Amino acid sequence: MQMRIAPVLALLLLPTASAAQFETSPPIRVSGGYSYLSNSFNGIPGSRQPLDGWDADATFPWFHRLRFTVDVSGYSGSNLGAQQHVVFIMAGGQYERRLGREGLFVKGLAGDGRLGQYWGPNGALGGNASFATYLGGGVDTPITPRFVFRVEGGFQHTDFALLESATDKVPYRIPGLPNYFGRISAGLVWTPRAGPPYENGSGRAYHREPVDSELIFEGLGSFGHYYVFAYTWWSYLHVGGMEYDRHSWGNHIGARFDYVAEILPIAILKQPAKTDSFGDPLNHSFTINPGLGISPAGLRMMWRDGRRWKPYYLVKGGTIGYANKALSVDGAYENFSLQQSVGMQFKIDERWDLRMAVGDFHFSNGFVVPSNPGIDEMNYNAGLSYHFSRGQAGD
Repeated sequence: MQMRIAPVLALLLLPTASAAQFETSPPIRVSGGYSYLSNSFNGIPGSRQPLDGWDADATFPWFHRLRFTVDVSGYSGSNLGAQQHVVFIMAGGQYERRLGREGLFVKGLAGDGRLGQYWGPNGALGGNASFATYLGGGVDTPITPRFVFRVEGGFQHTDFALLESATDKVPYRIPGLPNYFGRISAGLVWTPRAGPPYENGSGRAYHREPVDSELIFEGLGSFGHYYVFAYTWWSYLHVGGMEYDRHSWGNHIGARFDYVAEILPIAILKQPAKTDSFGDPLNHSFTINPGLGISPAGLRMMWRDGRRWKPYYLVKGGTIGYANKALSVDGAYENFSLQQSVGMQFKIDERWDLRMAVGDFHFSNGFVVPSNPGIDEMNYNAGLSYHFSRGQAGD
């Protein structure tokens, strides 16, 4: 069996090795085009209707052929007397290989979908937010040095549910209400410029320079709420932990692009002691719900790198779990989290920085259970950043 596998592997790897002595990793790629969704969200058996739309994404330079990807798509149409208008915002990873001139890739994404409220059969009331995932792949065919034609397909999953009424928002599902959708897209990929050379596609650069990395000791506290992808309003979150930032994706639009990962061993949720299914408080008492958060995927964009003060934008995605059901008596122990913040980092000395920011901490269970109240915490956050690499001179 081993003797049979070896020639097959050699044939698969030969086109990549012989294509060129050196490959380049484009620092950023932007794509857009037409997209097709196989069914409407109210498309029960016998009344299925596909939706037309668009898809756009941005991918950042690879690390061992793995790219961080941000994907936005939208679809519209009508079915069973109801309009279908939805937008998905997702992020994840894309793994690439070359086969001759063609590029092959697989992609995994997770995020949120936002759907118009009256999308059910005959305009029945439905939930307008859901966790969404996508798994697919495709082929890139070069047209010019800067443009590539892309064909992509895969499967998308959502958990949109119908609601009892506007005042009693208990979710329910009718038989045949779809969760899984086929998705096909076609369009153009634009590469602004080529990146540094990589030896024989191995992902190993000829000239490696020290990589800047930081460990941030951070804390966060909430001071208010608003409605974005969530329903509840009455809980407060305080967290503490560590964040790792590594300069992995070069510089774009004047900013340094860093990979970010985070662990929050301290997560204290102050929530109503007694609630209904939606997280509405039934008395004036509160209880403390301890938890733990992990965010393995994130991006930091920092301007004025190496200067005395450095503005930045930060986004992190992951999970947060609690000892008790979060936000609602019918909620979930485990929830998906999405954090965004805008702030400033100030240089203290060659090793240490101080950072301060304001942001949004969203978490919800994505309808893994029928009750998904979710919350968007407006927060202040601060941290001390330790630089592992040698500091840079300030201005």
